[in-house]
Amino acid sequence: MQKKILDAISKNSRYSTEDLAAMLGTDGNVIEQEIKKMEEETVICGYPTLINWDKTENEKVTALIEVKVTPQRDMGFNKVAERIYKFDEVESVYLMSGGFDLTVIITGKSMKDVARFVSEKLSTLESVTSTATYFVMKKYKEYGIAMTGGKVEEERMLITP
Repeated sequence: MQKKILDAISKNSRYSTEDLAAMLGTDGNVIEQEIKKMEEETVICGYPTLINWDKTENEKVTALIEVKVTPQRDMGFNKVAERIYKFDEVESVYLMSGGFDLTVIITGKSMKDVARFVSEKLSTLESVTSTATYFVMKKYKEYGIAMTGGKVEEERMLITP
């Protein structure tokens, strides 16, 4: 039941308890209890709204920052990641495999704001050894939802015998 609820609300968190119960063929009380339990266990951590800021008058810049760090003794990367995700600008922090340790995704009002965050806040942290910043030019799809206003069509070549 838990997986079915999570699958449904990951696509649309606005489903009512009644909608979910009807979709999953169960009672509304069961849905409420499962959701409450998942919230308490932090399986469900929040209900954010996906906004296409490009269609508003609010200017926002999104940047992906590759961060190399020195892990802290007895804490590994956790303490460093926690310190980074507490900054208001930070949207997401991920531990990565490969050539760098953390991916930090931030939003700012301008490229200058992002540069200021990196130079004044992120790179000054004791554990941070280097950063590489990439600016998002356009979002086509986020969290499985097309940001272009329409469905993302798969382009295929016509192959004839």
